Amino acid sequence: MTRRKDHHGPYRRAVITGASSGIGEAFAKALPDRTDLLLTGRNDTALGELADALKKTGRHVERLVADLSEDKGRDSLVQAAQAFAPDLLINNAGLGAFGRAVENEPLTERAMIEVNVVAPAVITRALLPEMLQRAREEGRRAGLVVVASTAAFQPLPYLATYAATKAFDYFYAQGLASELEYEPIDVLTVCPGPTKTRFFERAGGRRQPAGSPMSSAKDVADQALRALGRQNVVTIGASNRAYRGIAKLLPERILRGPTRRALRESFKGR
Repeated sequence: MTRRKDHHGPYRRAVITGASSGIGEAFAKALPDRTDLLLTGRNDTALGELADALKKTGRHVERLVADLSEDKGRDSLVQAAQAFAPDLLINNAGLGAFGRAVENEPLTERAMIEVNVVAPAVITRALLPEMLQRAREEGRRAGLVVVASTAAFQPLPYLATYAATKAFDYFYAQGLASELEYEPIDVLTVCPGPTKTRFFERAGGRRQPAGSPMSSAKDVADQALRALGRQNVVTIGASNRAYRGIAKLLPERILRGPTRRALRESFKGR
């Protein structure tokens, strides 16, 4: 399989979900000026400001306000993206909520599954065939990025649903990478740990988990783009890579107690 030398890829058009803030915004800023963008998120004001800033580089930038927890939002994005004809898809949008699953609002639990699981699966399935066809016809490589999390490496009490959805993302992208090994597309699973975004605030947390150094959103996007085309999985941060190894080696029952205590102390509630 031929690999690209340019780590940013010769991408012409990229679709980025969850682009109004955090890692999605960082991806938009990290891609080179020659890449046109279709940005989607729920915050119209933030998307507009980002699009206006990126247009100053001379690229074409489109934005779409869409709620990916709903069929209507997913369908509107698929329709816009098919017309946009991307060669890079970055599935970044995600939701998290801390708490015991039996006490969280049912709609919140469902929204996590819809955004973190249903949306990337539906959007990828809708766009991937035409991305592959264009890559074959043009003699180019396409790219697919799925943002998972270090939360995918083991079950997490107080983040049970979130961790389970990220495990789906992790294994889904890895399965696709194997299926598409001989196709003209590079598939990358990105596993950030705690990152300097509004995730903890939005998830109901009061502070980051103890002992977990935080990456910047820019670091995550930059490392991911460097890895795209060179490897199938990138775990951001040395401590998170060590955690991934430990989670693979030790039985889950051994890690369960320390993990539960750390998360209980790091978030509101019990």
